[in-house]
Amino acid sequence: MTSRHYVIPFAELGRQDIPSVGGKNASLGELTAHLGAAGVRVPPGFATTAQAYEELLAAHGLRASIEDQIARLRDGTPLAEVGRAIRALILREPLPPSLPGEIVTAYEDLARGTGGEAPSVAVRSSATAEDLPEASFAGQQDTYLNVRGPEQLLESCHRCFASLFTDRAIDYRERMGFDHLSVALSVGVQVMVRADLAGAGVIFTLDPETGFPDVIVVSAAWGLGETVVSGQVDPDEYTVFKPSLENPSLNPLIDMRVGAKRRKTVYMDSGLTHTVDTTPTERAQRVLGDDDIRLLAGWARAVEEHYGCPMDLEWAKDGVTGELAIVQARPETVQSRRRLTAIRECRLEADPGRPLIEGTAVGEAIGQGPVVRLTAPVAREAFPEGGVLVTSLTDPDWEPVMKRASAIITDHGGRTSHAAIVSRELGVPAVIGTGSATRVLTQGSDVTVSCAEGDRGRVYDGLIPYEERETDLSAVAKTRTRIMLNLADPSAALRWWRLPADGVGLARLEFIVAHQVKAHPMALLHPEELDADDRRGIERLTEGYQDRGAYFVDRLSRGVARIAASRWPDPVVVRTSDFKTNEYARLLGGRPFEPDEANPMIGWRGASRYYSDGYREGFALECRALRRVRDEMGLTNVVVMIPFCRTPGEADRVLDVMGEQGLRRGQNGLKVYVMAEIPSNIILVRDFSERFDGFSIGSNDLTQLTLGVDRDSEALAHLFDESGPAVTRSIERLVAGAHEAGRGVGLCGQRPSDDPAFTEFLVKAGIDSISVAPDSFATVKQHVARAESTRTQGGRSLGDTGLGV
Repeated sequence: MTSRHYVIPFAELGRQDIPSVGGKNASLGELTAHLGAAGVRVPPGFATTAQAYEELLAAHGLRASIEDQIARLRDGTPLAEVGRAIRALILREPLPPSLPGEIVTAYEDLARGTGGEAPSVAVRSSATAEDLPEASFAGQQDTYLNVRGPEQLLESCHRCFASLFTDRAIDYRERMGFDHLSVALSVGVQVMVRADLAGAGVIFTLDPETGFPDVIVVSAAWGLGETVVSGQVDPDEYTVFKPSLENPSLNPLIDMRVGAKRRKTVYMDSGLTHTVDTTPTERAQRVLGDDDIRLLAGWARAVEEHYGCPMDLEWAKDGVTGELAIVQARPETVQSRRRLTAIRECRLEADPGRPLIEGTAVGEAIGQGPVVRLTAPVAREAFPEGGVLVTSLTDPDWEPVMKRASAIITDHGGRTSHAAIVSRELGVPAVIGTGSATRVLTQGSDVTVSCAEGDRGRVYDGLIPYEERETDLSAVAKTRTRIMLNLADPSAALRWWRLPADGVGLARLEFIVAHQVKAHPMALLHPEELDADDRRGIERLTEGYQDRGAYFVDRLSRGVARIAASRWPDPVVVRTSDFKTNEYARLLGGRPFEPDEANPMIGWRGASRYYSDGYREGFALECRALRRVRDEMGLTNVVVMIPFCRTPGEADRVLDVMGEQGLRRGQNGLKVYVMAEIPSNIILVRDFSERFDGFSIGSNDLTQLTLGVDRDSEALAHLFDESGPAVTRSIERLVAGAHEAGRGVGLCGQRPSDDPAFTEFLVKAGIDSISVAPDSFATVKQHVARAESTRTQGGRSLGDTGLGV
């Protein structure tokens, strides 16, 4: 091999060879040479050098002819016409004389190494400016799969050379200022993994939407990985928590979504590939088991540590041997370049009504404009600036159009599809994998596309006013009082990771139950109590689960884990369910298990449910989910908080039930807090301090029960005042009594966001923490900083026994 100057095996390449073989091939060499010891498997292969490409261009004036075509582009000739002409010029030019022989010899060497006469190989393009942290050429050039035999191999290599001038590649280089003829192309030839008989996908070593660095996101679909990258399928998605990977006794899989996976790419008998429908069984099944996910995540973590930056990898599983392999690796180029000291927030300013359609959100922005529904790319000039592109799926040919769109909506694809990747690069909001946008949305109608509501993107009718602002996190004041977040929606939790908050002061289980579990827990356990319609609803919801209680535990634990991971290792206070009976009854299957109450606000709610025969089994499911998050997933920063606990005796009964389910205060560092929202919690602060590790003031309930005012009554609204003396003196008494007992006190509510004077009162009272909505965080921080600057601290400093410590 050393006598060849056009072909180099992967085993002899490394990162230093990017000028010779491009980023993609250099990375495969780097992985082969340096990460085998970590167990990372990379299929063998070889790369042609940039010199081969340069010699191709040097023959018969080809370089000059390409320069002439680029000049035509800059003079106004349509991009598609110029690209087509350049590719035709390259394909008409024969390969350099000795290159075909070297490629065939290297291919024969691969055959001997794999024990086959004509092994199937992947033929991929690798530009010499590709896969650099400052450039993202990925997907711009051609790839050919299941290539067999010398003739097919040489033709595929030639077509890869021509693909350096795809329309997307030309457009990207023009936009980024790269000299077209200073970028060369190497061709990588790699033994195929029989993923057509198993599955393949993509791995990001951070969350691709938010940049959250503590997770690894693995996407997976049946067959070859082309369907995932191109966006033809809605893949499975598995989220792995990096800190838990380090402990083999923990399960680091904190979230999982099974995608539809309606298509897969498989081999054709004659060579190359085609796409076919998946079976109903394949659509319902996971592509990867827990062990495979953990192995891939461990490899991805090793690659990230080796490179020293977030990575974007492609993997494949061999359906014959069952082995996994990494087939590509490149630096992640979108989130890793975002400014960490700023956070951009978008918020709709009016009620948008019901969405027209939903899908996976890409980005966190809002866009709006007229619907432009297309079935194929059009000339850039033909697409109206600011239109909302609606199509089935995109590929590199769509990029000139995508640049002009205010938002992008597709029928198919996931977070690693072409449409998602390019939308992130462009900073354009996208809603991917809607299933039916091209049928539902009307050509020319104005729509608002919101990706600012979590991981579900929504498309609304009309032009809805919205606010966009950027917070400079470097300017956020430091405070002694801890400022924490109120989070309920797991899908939105990761977007706030950059906020310098001190944890989560309130995570409400009700939201997760209502939006992710979607059923009453007792209905899952006792379907015999339901009518026929509700039974069918439960069966549809829990399809694939023999144990419907396990369905509840799975969904709830994943939701809690996502929130807890977002703030690790800071405390995340999770309040057990606090639905009122009328709210529980509205859940699927809930009516038979809930009484009709005249005043549910002070009825069978909170702690009183947990030990009662009517809900004890449901609370046991909540405990199982919380125990899984802490003990199996390793998120021991979760603190459990009990709501509406009326008496110390009731506290004892709840703690006993928790203990029966393996949640024992003090075990594995577990802390248990209580909501301070009933006057008895304050009057008996010493007794409650003996049973709980901290207090969190629920100011709304405390106010209504102290003043005897229904907080929902319009007639009594003028009497409802959280800053009135009866309430403020109760808070002062609670803080003093809790601190005397060595317990911390926090407050979670909206009032500190709206009322600086109330915030100043809390600081003067010695509150340990204040928990607010994320969009109020910076404002409350400033309020607290000003209040602290006017208060002389005495005795022990704030936070000595603070909530969450």
